[in-house]
This record gives sequence, structure tokens and C-alpha cells, in this order.
Amino acid sequence: MNKNLAVAETLDSIAPRGHQGKRQSIIGAAADVFCREGFGGACIDEIAVEARVSRQTVYNHYREKETLFMAVVEDVLARANAAVFALLSTFPENADNLEEDLAAFLVRLNKNCVCNKDGRFLRKLVQTEGARYPHLFESWRRQGPLKLTSAIAARLARLSASGALEIDDFDVAARQFLALGNADLQMPLLLGETPAEVELESAARNAVRTFLRAFGGRKVEGPSFAEAI
Repeated sequence: MNKNLAVAETLDSIAPRGHQGKRQSIIGAAADVFCREGFGGACIDEIAVEARVSRQTVYNHYREKETLFMAVVEDVLARANAAVFALLSTFPENADNLEEDLAAFLVRLNKNCVCNKDGRFLRKLVQTEGARYPHLFESWRRQGPLKLTSAIAARLARLSASGALEIDDFDVAARQFLALGNADLQMPLLLGETPAEVELESAARNAVRTFLRAFGGRKVEGPSFAEAI
């Protein structure tokens, strides 16, 4: 037996964690291993060592590696979607400082949902495992990105009604707003880098300026971007 696994099994037998505590340890460790190694390269022994439980404990909670992988994906998706929709409450509701407020929203969205640990994990999973598990990611697409687009579209519609924006198709405008929001971040993210704060701010400013050139209504004045965030 692997020495590290033997230690994990010993700790598992004496650790005072309950059923739910062990389950959460397994999910957290499995997420790290799957993200690092991919589905094919991950092994249950490695997950057990990182979770500080026995191999048998992993199998008691999750019958096989695929079952565990699906549980990890569902856990990360639920957390990621919750973070995204929590941020929606900060989307600007009026045109007083629209350029600055939209840019600040994009900084928050990218920092807390796109460039964080869960965001990086999801990108890697979609790239490496999307074809293998299309049903998992179709569910995420419906519950996450599509709902986010619809929610942004509704908020853009209110801004358009106030005269701040001029939009014919709110769904298209919402998709373009979100796409512009991380356009400048695509290469760093593809290379596994975490953009610095200044890069997030620059990407947001570029995105909003381009968006407002296409959809801007009446011009509004406000404080600087730095003051807005």
C-alpha cells in the first residue's frame, strides 16, 4: 500500500469527522485532483490521500470515479451559479454613472466568478471533459450562462427604457456585453494565468466603451472609474 494512503487510512479511522465532514473533504480533494490531472489522470488513491480518508471511505460515499466526478461538477456548478446571481444585484439600475458602473460590475464579475478557482476549474472541465459529459454541461449552460444572459438582458431593457441605451434586441446585447467583458482576458485565461487587478480594470473599461459606442443613448457624466470601484 502507498505510504501516504496508509497514513490517510489511519487518520480516517481516528479523525472525529462525521459523515458530512468526510463527504465535503472528499469533494474538495477530488475537485483539486480532477482539475490538476483531468478525469483520465485522476485516481481514487490520490483523492483519498488529499481528503485524508481511506480508499474505502471514498467508495462508500461514491461508488466509482465517474460518480464522484459528476458530484464534483454539480457542486462546483451550484457554487459558481450562486456567486454569479449574487452579483446581479450590483448591476447598475440607472444612467447616472453608467460607464463607470458597468465597468465596475464587469470587474466584480470577472474577479469573483470568471478568474477565481471555480471559474478556472469550469473552463478546464469544459475544454477537457465537455465532449465526454455533454449532459452535465448542457445543464450548467441552461442554469448558468443562459439565465445570466436573460437576467442581464432584462436589466439592459430597463436602462434602454430610461433612454440611457438604444437597443433593439436585448438578448443579443446581453451576450455581446458579457463577451466583451472578458475579451481581453481570453489569452491569459487560456494560458492558465490569473489577471492582475489592473488587467481586470483595463479589460472592463475597453469592454464598456465598445459596448456604449454600439448601444449608448444619451451621454451621461460621472466620477472616474477608479472612484466607482
